[in-house]
Amino acid sequence: MQLRFLGKNSTPGDSPTLYATDQESYVIQGWKVYASDLLVQLDVPEGQTVIEVPTELFEHLKQDGQPSGEIKQFNDPIKIVTEGGTCILQGPEMHDAEALGQMRMPDYETCIEVPKPSITALLEEDRGPDHVGAT
Repeated sequence: MQLRFLGKNSTPGDSPTLYATDQESYVIQGWKVYASDLLVQLDVPEGQTVIEVPTELFEHLKQDGQPSGEIKQFNDPIKIVTEGGTCILQGPEMHDAEALGQMRMPDYETCIEVPKPSITALLEEDRGPDHVGAT
């Protein structure tokens, strides 16, 4: 899997990062969530993990041709929005050796891979159940 760097939100020692892949997905690198008060709210199946990233990380979606990186819906893979303005995301933990070899990731971070449509859907206004798309 090849990664294309879209952007990161860094502070010294922290590096949540967003990548596009050559397989119609995004790889989101973030801080591993260990807080039991957050994990108890989630059902995390085997093979999945939970990460935390600043909401501003999604602004980098503009680098992938999206008109905006403003999150307008907080649905899967976003599970929780914290009071501190971060998103708790859940998804399949990435183990692709080729992709991981392209990343710099500290021990306290990990990454998930999610299909592009599940992220781009978060950028759209929720128009409710009565909304019918124009044809």
